[in-house]
Amino acid sequence: MPCCDMDKKELALAVIARLRDCYPDADCTLSYDEAWKLLVSVRLAAQCTDERVNIVVKDLYRKFPDVASLAGAEPEEIEAIVRPCGLGHSKARDISACMRVLRDRYQGEVPDTFDELLSLPGVGRKSANLIMGDVFGKPAIVTDTHCIRLANRIGLVDNIKEPKKVEMALWKIIPPEEGNALCHRFVEHGRAVCTARTSPHCEKCCLNDICLKAGVTARA
Repeated sequence: MPCCDMDKKELALAVIARLRDCYPDADCTLSYDEAWKLLVSVRLAAQCTDERVNIVVKDLYRKFPDVASLAGAEPEEIEAIVRPCGLGHSKARDISACMRVLRDRYQGEVPDTFDELLSLPGVGRKSANLIMGDVFGKPAIVTDTHCIRLANRIGLVDNIKEPKKVEMALWKIIPPEEGNALCHRFVEHGRAVCTARTSPHCEKCCLNDICLKAGVTARA
């Protein structure tokens, strides 16, 4: 069925089903075994690859293995380790402040409500949604660059680039229980097929008959 004959909710359900078939095991590519570590990693991942973050945090956790020890570290000590991730000064400052709030206000635990997560230093909507979905299994939509790019190309949103506005638009058409997994699949699909730095590989895309961009390209 051509995308122009589908409303956005129908399109969303079709996208969810097809990407589920293509990427059944899609998951967060940041390595972590405790919630606070995902908070640290997602802050380090800004303008850095997940692969590099996964390497750098090994040294960080070797020296500071828990919330209390990381909260007790000086930002300069953290920066010396995380510098390879880029923006070391601001990332170290945020990680230090965030861990101190966890230690002093939450007994070392990561809060499980969206508003409390947003109140943590260095935590924005994208990070809060990732924690909500991956750690606590609650409805979440992570509007990273892949999600924003694919949602616009496919036609799930209409030329919206602001992350919060994309998130709000997607909440209206994506079943709450599907949002977190869909965003992980957007990452996989965005890396493998619907790429950012090259032309998208529409010829091998599982969505090419319902995707807005593919339809426009075919008609051009």
